This record gives sequence, C-alpha cells and structure tokens, in this order.
Amino acid sequence: MAFSSFSFDNRLNAGIKSCGYETPTPIQTQAIPHVLKGYDVMGLAQTGTGKTAAFALPTLQRLLDERLPAKGAPKILVLAPTRELALQIHESFIALGKQTGIRSAAVIGGVGMSPQVKAFAHSRIIVACPGRLVRLMKMNAISLNQINTLVLDEADRMLDMGFMPDIKRILAKLPVKRQNLLFSATMPADIRKLAEKILNQPKTVQVANTVSVKSVGHIQYKAPNHLKLSLLGKVLAATDHKSVLIFTRTKHKAKNLARKLSNGGENCTFLQGNMSQGQRQRALDGFRNGQFNIMVATDIAARGIDCDRISHVINFDMPDTVENYTHRIGRTGRAGRSGTAVSFVTPEERSQIKDIERVMRIKIEQDTIDGFDHNAVSTKIDTRKPSRRPPKNRFSNSRKRSSNRGRRSAA
Repeated sequence: MAFSSFSFDNRLNAGIKSCGYETPTPIQTQAIPHVLKGYDVMGLAQTGTGKTAAFALPTLQRLLDERLPAKGAPKILVLAPTRELALQIHESFIALGKQTGIRSAAVIGGVGMSPQVKAFAHSRIIVACPGRLVRLMKMNAISLNQINTLVLDEADRMLDMGFMPDIKRILAKLPVKRQNLLFSATMPADIRKLAEKILNQPKTVQVANTVSVKSVGHIQYKAPNHLKLSLLGKVLAATDHKSVLIFTRTKHKAKNLARKLSNGGENCTFLQGNMSQGQRQRALDGFRNGQFNIMVATDIAARGIDCDRISHVINFDMPDTVENYTHRIGRTGRAGRSGTAVSFVTPEERSQIKDIERVMRIKIEQDTIDGFDHNAVSTKIDTRKPSRRPPKNRFSNSRKRSSNRGRRSAA
C-alpha cells in the first residue's frame, strides 16, 4: 500500500513527501481509514510503530474537509504524558501540515503561559500535557467548547504518571459529540475502563512492535558532553562497520558534526530539516549506494531513511523519548541482518536508559574503550568575567537591620 491510496489532499501529500515517508506502517494502514470515516479508534501499538502519523494525517485531512480558515479556535486536542512527546507530536503536525497553513500549538509546563494562551486562541490543533492544560482551564484562560477530535497518546503511560484526575477534568469540559482516538501500548484494567467511558463503538487496531529486539545489540558508553567527539572517533576506529547512522538532537549539530568527521577523513554526509528535496535525495542516494558510509541526522530529518546496509546506529545525543529510541534503532538489524545500537550517555541521562530498558525489556550493557578516559575533566577555560562586587548576603543584612532597630528602640 502507498500513501496515495488514502486520497489525501495534495498539500498533505507534499508534507508526507517532505518528511520522507514512503509507505505506511501497519498501524497507519489500519487506523487512517477508520479515522477518515469519523470512527472512534482504539489503537494498541508499541513504541516505534508510527502512531503519530496514524492520527496526525487523517485529522489534518478532516480539518481540510471542513473548509475552515487555517487559523481559529481549536478543533483537535491531543493529550500526551510528557513535554518531550508533546513537542514531538506538535512538530509532526507542523511538518506534515506545512503546506496547509493549519496552525498547531504546544501547551506544556516549564515555559511561559501567556504565549501559549495567545497561540491557543488561533491554533486549530492543540498538543498538550494534561497538567498545564488543566491549569489554564482553572484560570479560565482557554475554552475547549469547539473541540471535535480528542486524541489520547500513550494513554497507559499517562495513567501510570497519575494524570487520570486531570484527564477527567478535561473530558468534563469537552463537547459530548466528538471523535475519540486512544492509543496505548498495553491494555491494563484502568485503560480498559477509560476506553469504555470515552470511546463510542470504536474500531480496534493492533500491531506488534516493528523493531526486532533479537536482531539488535545495545551498548552504552559513559560520555560527558565534552568527551563525545573524541569518543566517537575511538568508537568508529574500533568498530567493524558498514554504514553508520549517527543521531544528534539539533540540525545545527548534525551539520557541524558531519563536517568535523569529513575533515577527519570519513566519508560522511548529513540530513537536516533545512535541506532542499534535491539535497536530501543526493545525501540519501549517496548513503544507500555506499558513497558515504556515515550519515549524521536529526530525528525528523531521518524519517524515511530505508537502508538495509546500516550496521550501527549511534546516539551521539540521547533521544528525548523511548519511542524515538525505538525509531532510531529500527534503522539497523533489518532484512535478516544483525545490528548494533550505541548510546553516548551523560550522567544526567541515566534515568533515560532505565526507562528504555524497562519499556523494551532489555539490558543495555555499559562498555568502555581501551585507553580512553571516560571521566576526563574538561580543559575548557571559563572566559566569563567575574563580578567585581561580591554577592550580597541578604540574610546577614536583614539581621543587621533588625539588630539596629532593636538598639534604637532600647535607646
């Protein structure tokens, strides 16, 4: 099956092409037709199966079918358990709907509320974490009375994180007549009860994880940020690799890292969001045919890479979510071949490794490189000018003022 079989608007087809999507994943093949027809959907799928596009594409199409102005009151509400996942979904809506002009806004904690309130009023799509959304509701800063589609992504994780009370508050403010899409990796009793409460005669779609854990080995290296580049050189030199896909967090870093590797003698290319389709295609073709044996990419830019020759995936920067980790390592260990996933982990990212191990039910062994000091201290000199004035001790000053007032009173 091809995406053309869904008869999407040409503006959506342009978004699909720009994201590098070639053929629908099983969850997309099953879910998209039901969503387009307006049915409620219960999607059971592990991470890394393409769930985001499975609801983003058909909900965008339904918005286009309504022939509403691109900007206006929210019509689609997506709830996600974490800020990182919410931002990832938000970015997917932007990328897929770029040619449509339909606006999306992310409503998450940790950032200012005023810009979010302004964006909320003019965005057709809202991707939110339950906690921040409820806070805005309590302030009467937003309205949900025009929402006609609700998406709950990673519903089981939301319940594990204690969001059920917030979800109930949100449901109480939504129009009764709406389409509901619920996606979950597991079906515990709490999720079943939630599904029975909000879904109306749903269509159930279920797929297995697309990544074969048995075909991929997992290794982690302790790597503070200042050691990552030198460690990468050591790992590449010590590794018998065919094609290597390296992931960075930002497009700027992807380009710079590729340049440094090329200057060091590696046949390296890169993929990032600012590239034209022609530049992207040349990089992909060169990587597939062996002209380049290393490609550096960001998560969004790497979508659509389909190369059976990839022997290693290296997480130069750790992914923000378990789902992104699964997406990344799914690029290796294909077509009956074995692959290796290598992760550079800073001390602050230890919890992310534990999350990956728990969700994927794997053990990621920590390794070392002979002769490499994984604990070396950064030699970078802090060039910031010291403050000329010593910091005030406010507590000490307040005690002095209090003491002086006491002496004046005694006098």
